[in-house]
Amino acid sequence: MEFSTKAIHSSYDCDEHNRALMPPIYQNSMFAMHGIGEQTPYRYSRLSNPTRQVLEDTVADLEQGVAAFAFSSGMAGIDAVWRTFLKPGDTVVAVSDIYGGAYDLLVDVYAKWGINVVFADLSNPANLDDILAKQTVKLVWLETPSNPLLRLVDIKTLAEKAKAAGALVGIDNTFATPYLQQPLTLGCDIVFHSATKYLCGHSDVLMGVVVVKTPELAKPLHNMMVNTGAIAGPMDCWLVLRGIKTLALRMQAHCRNALEIAKRLESHPAIERVFYPGLPSHEHHELAKAQMPKGIGGVVTVYLKNDSKAAADSVIQNMNIVKMAASLGGVESLVNHCYSQSHSGVPHDVKMQMGIKEGLLRFSIGVEDVEDIWQDISTALNSTL
Repeated sequence: MEFSTKAIHSSYDCDEHNRALMPPIYQNSMFAMHGIGEQTPYRYSRLSNPTRQVLEDTVADLEQGVAAFAFSSGMAGIDAVWRTFLKPGDTVVAVSDIYGGAYDLLVDVYAKWGINVVFADLSNPANLDDILAKQTVKLVWLETPSNPLLRLVDIKTLAEKAKAAGALVGIDNTFATPYLQQPLTLGCDIVFHSATKYLCGHSDVLMGVVVVKTPELAKPLHNMMVNTGAIAGPMDCWLVLRGIKTLALRMQAHCRNALEIAKRLESHPAIERVFYPGLPSHEHHELAKAQMPKGIGGVVTVYLKNDSKAAADSVIQNMNIVKMAASLGGVESLVNHCYSQSHSGVPHDVKMQMGIKEGLLRFSIGVEDVEDIWQDISTALNSTL
C-alpha cells in the first residue's frame, strides 16, 4: 500500500473489534484473566493497551520499523531511548543545533550521570570522522531538519560512518514526519517523533513515539517503558491515530503553504534572512531535494533585520491569525520566539553559537488559506520598519 492508504488502514482489523470502523478507545487500566498464569495479550495498561498497540503498530509500519512505543510526552520518549542505550562512561554525539529540550536533558541530566556528551556540526560528515577516530561512541543523535534553523545532515552518510564504528544511530524525525522522510531506510536504528506535533496535527495531545529497526532494540526499550511507566494513555493514542489518517493531506498543504510564505518572506524589507530548505538560497537545498523528495515541511524560520526581542514581540502582538505558542505542527499557523521559548533553558552564549538570536522567529505554517496567512504575517512585519 502507498503511504496515504497505510495511514488510514494499517494495523487495524475491524473484525477484531466488533466491526468498529475506527479503533475503539480502550479506557481500561486492567483486563480480566480467567486463571493464574494465563498468557493474554492485555493484562494491565502500563504493559500494553489495545488502542496504544494500534497506534504503535501504525507508526512502526509508516516508518518501516519492527516496533514502536508511545510515551506520555516527547521528552519522555527521548529520555527512554537514552536511558535504555546509554550508561555512565558512554559517549553520545548529538547535532550542535539540537532542540532546546533535548539539549537541556543531555547537559542537565545525562552529563551529570556520567555520560560524555559531545555536540558537533554534523552537516559536515568529516566532523563525525574526527570524533570517531578519537573515541568510542555509543550513540549518534541526529535531528534533520533541525529546530529551529532547519539545517540538514546527510542521514545515509552519517549512518554508514557511525555503524562502521559500532555506534547506534538515532534521529529526531519530528519536522519531516514519515511522510517526507524515512530514516530507518537510510541506515538509522531508532526514529523519534514528538507526536504532539505533526502526527497528531491538532494541538490537543502530548506524546512521543519511538520506532526501532530490529527486535534486538525493541526488547530493552519496551522493558524500559514498562519499568519507568511513562506510557501514553488510550484517549491520546486515539487522537493521534485520528490525526495520522490525514497526515499525508496535511503535510502536502503545510509544504505548499510554507514554500510560498518562505518565497515571499525573502523579499520582505523587515527580513534579514529566511531559513527554509525548499529555497535555493538555503545551504542544504540540494540535500533537501534528494533526502526529502515529497516536500520540505511546514516550518519557516526568519531573522528580523531589527534583531531584538522588542521587534520580535511587535510582530507577535500585531498578528491575529498566527498565534504565539510553545509548539508547532498543528493545522493552525503558529509562531515561536525560540530565544525565550523552545531554547529558553540554553545559556545565552550557546544560543549565539547555535544562531538563535533575539530577533529570530520560527513560523509553523498551517493549512489556512495562504493569502490569509501572508496578509497576517506581512502586516505584522511592517510594524518593525
